[in-house]
Amino acid sequence: MEMLRTIGLMSGTSLDGVDAACVTTDGLTIAAFGPLVTVPYPAELKSGLRSLIDRAPGLAADDADLLAATDVLTRVHADAVAALGVAADVIGFHGQTILHDPARRRTWQIGDAGLLARLTGIDVAYDFRSADVAAGGQGAPLVPLFHQALAAGMETPIAVLNLGGVANVTWLGADGAIAACDTGPGNALIDDWVRAHLGADCDRNGALALAGRADVTLIDCWLRHPFFAAAAPKSLDRQSFAHVMADLTGSSAANGAATLVEFTARAVAAARLPVPPRRWLVTGGGRHNPALMQALKSALGAPVMPVEAVGWNGDALEAQAFGFLAARVCHSLPLSVPETTGVPHPMIGGAFYPAPV
Repeated sequence: MEMLRTIGLMSGTSLDGVDAACVTTDGLTIAAFGPLVTVPYPAELKSGLRSLIDRAPGLAADDADLLAATDVLTRVHADAVAALGVAADVIGFHGQTILHDPARRRTWQIGDAGLLARLTGIDVAYDFRSADVAAGGQGAPLVPLFHQALAAGMETPIAVLNLGGVANVTWLGADGAIAACDTGPGNALIDDWVRAHLGADCDRNGALALAGRADVTLIDCWLRHPFFAAAAPKSLDRQSFAHVMADLTGSSAANGAATLVEFTARAVAAARLPVPPRRWLVTGGGRHNPALMQALKSALGAPVMPVEAVGWNGDALEAQAFGFLAARVCHSLPLSVPETTGVPHPMIGGAFYPAPV
């Protein structure tokens, strides 16, 4: 299949901004990586998106705030493409998730692919999740096939853990065996707690959590949520565990942060994988949190290391994945398989918006 130079764009549930990365790929193998840039969301957009996420279950498609935010965030994505400064055959545009409810066969990523194509002059592949969810799949995670391509030739079994707003794991075994699921909260609860108590975007260097003590009784209670008893594949919305914040009322800022860190790590350990991995490779913003990495090492009982230990770029990985998936859209290759999202059969998905001639 033809190698394509792609630009992958990812704006995750942490709502911190847009990552843009260049990948040369045919959707099966990876020939080369290019530069990476990150463009932060403006504060007003970030605040508006949090409000839209809270309102998403009842939000109308023509809501004025929604339309305004969609326009602004699309233009931020275009700025990221411009900042990358490379020519490309296609952009993989994930958009911003404001609702993910596969039980009701609904997933909602906002962004205007037509506007992005016009602003950049590059074809755009988008809407990566809808076909999977419509067919009864979880629509997430979508990065496992990219992880599988990246890990070709590595000793297995290994697990690739992505600590974004929501955490997800890809398990890779011998002879192409693969499994995946969301594991539970990633950074979202920790970030929301720190924002509410310190006015900061995140717990930098894990300092707050490291100063606190986790409430194990609360964590044991939270782990009885039906999500953790469910078999994989399974996925979450960013707000699926927002209710736990009320249980922390009265906790100190440090103890609350420590409790949420420990909950995140124990939720990962609760994932039922086919065979225990030899090692865990951690990507996403959570790998920068020493308190969370320490908690994972204690909970998992296997070596835990950032993906940089094997030469990958953990700041670029998700954006690179959507460049990879854009090539798969162009070549009509499946974006998901039963083992990764629970879809009934390998699912070709995505939509395509050509750049104006």
